[in-house]
Amino acid sequence: MKVDLHCHSNVSDGLLPPAEVSRRAADNGVELLALTDHDDVAGLVEARAVAEARGLRFLDGSEISVSWRDDASFHVVGLGIDPANGALLAGLKSIRDGRDGRAHRIAEELDKIGIHGAYEGAARYAEKASIISRAHFARFLVEGKMSPDVKSVFDHYLAKGKPGYVPHEWASLEEALRWIGNASGVAVLAHPLRYRVSRDELRAFLGEFKDRGGQGIEVACGAHSAEEVKECARLARHFGLKGSVASDFHGPGESYAELGKAPPLPDDLVPIWHGLI
Repeated sequence: MKVDLHCHSNVSDGLLPPAEVSRRAADNGVELLALTDHDDVAGLVEARAVAEARGLRFLDGSEISVSWRDDASFHVVGLGIDPANGALLAGLKSIRDGRDGRAHRIAEELDKIGIHGAYEGAARYAEKASIISRAHFARFLVEGKMSPDVKSVFDHYLAKGKPGYVPHEWASLEEALRWIGNASGVAVLAHPLRYRVSRDELRAFLGEFKDRGGQGIEVACGAHSAEEVKECARLARHFGLKGSVASDFHGPGESYAELGKAPPLPDDLVPIWHGLI
């Protein structure tokens, strides 16, 4: 079965409306899809309706931003959640409310290096979204020819240690896992090797994640090379986590992988979707 359990629409920082994400997934042969917008569930009804009309199985999801220890952040995907759960909705809203202040601070930092009007520019790209994210700033900087593409913007302006980086306090790991659990979902660590932490720190995080109820890890991820897929599979085996498959698709020309084009899950791992469909 062709599976994709991590992608984004323009409800958060994707380029396409939720309905178009589902259509594109169907066109690419996806059989099981989860829409996982950042800190929001507003696109799920639209995406599910189109997915089911096209014969796709669909899981409700969301990608939650998590702060850990001093200055590390991770993303935890909730899959199979109840998008009407009050505790989950309140938690996600609390994160979104903090994002606007962060966006203003990013714009202030960029202004200091001569990039003016960044908040307003990012807001134009976030017109349909409930948040202004770093991806929206990146698109504004590409438009202004300050970088050739979105990835370069992150590398030179928005990543930790760069002039537009702003630290932020997200949900705690305990909070995120509680919200997902209250909404009857399962928690999956997104793109494990994309974080700016050491391998020892990643393993420490995964130990806490598993101990607090986390159940899965994205092994076959569009952001990972073949060797990194093998490394993530080793982590899944070591911590007893189920494996997930994820493109992390944001839109044409901006993604590591197209919808449905992530590598396959190694045969010996238990798929995270077992028990969810």
